[in-house]
Amino acid sequence: MRVAVAGGTGLLGRALIAALLEEGHAPAVLTRNPGRARRLFPSSVTLNPWSPSGPADLAAALEGTDAVINLAGENIGARRWTAARRRAILESRTRSAEALARAAIRCDRPPTVFLQASAAGYYGDRGEALLDEAGPPGTGFLAEVAREWEAAALPAAARGARLVFLRFGVVLAREGGALPRMALPFRLFLGGWPGNGRQYLSWIHRDDAVRALLFLLEHPEIEGPFNATAPQPVEARMFYRFLGRALGRPCWLRQPAWLLAPALGAMARELLLAGQRVLPRRLSASGFEFLHPDPEEALNDLLGGRPGDGRT
Repeated sequence: MRVAVAGGTGLLGRALIAALLEEGHAPAVLTRNPGRARRLFPSSVTLNPWSPSGPADLAAALEGTDAVINLAGENIGARRWTAARRRAILESRTRSAEALARAAIRCDRPPTVFLQASAAGYYGDRGEALLDEAGPPGTGFLAEVAREWEAAALPAAARGARLVFLRFGVVLAREGGALPRMALPFRLFLGGWPGNGRQYLSWIHRDDAVRALLFLLEHPEIEGPFNATAPQPVEARMFYRFLGRALGRPCWLRQPAWLLAPALGAMARELLLAGQRVLPRRLSASGFEFLHPDPEEALNDLLGGRPGDGRT
């Protein structure tokens, strides 16, 4: 398949491009930084410069493409959420999704598949409630972002494209994203969990995130929302204990909410202290099998520890 990928230079996108090549597909990266993309990818990968704010040539780039995968969006955990940062997080997602969707329907030969990234934050802070794709959206900034992100892609279905939303949990990878930030205090022997530790963390190993994208790309009978999370969401206090064990470090210095909230504001409340207990029911029912369903095994795979070695 000819697959156009927006956000291909990001943490998940880089792994996806490699997997597409390995599977025999022909990926084309839509990028705002062709120089960086050329350094990252082999010459067999097509590069198409683009900007969500100026998509005049975007339809030409998508013409005759079999599928579009949109992973574009600002990193939600990179900096404190000022008003400007909130706007950048939201608009980087909605503008790219809308630009790609509207460009796709302008094509003479439009893409037949449109995979749109979203987030498990769609469900808001829901405590211990088990959440699947039938659950309603929650409240809060991240829930608002996810709702508008998905809505912006809806025009892609106007020409009959199969539209799929992937509500990703925290994508775990050693090369970047949330995991290195989580691991840093442990490496300094200052590791612990945020808040009371009872909030659920829905996560997915990057290998499984990529495999889920390929699975949904290659199954034409599948459409609609899918939770891209491992089948074992876990309380934060257990997740961080597993993290410390994988690094051979103690998990002892709890980060109280009264300290995090003033320092990070709403970012702390929604990213660290809130939780979602999300299950990938539609993925599992469709026949997808996870390579890394267990959080302790996944962290050991990524960080090199040994399960159950008692080093905490």
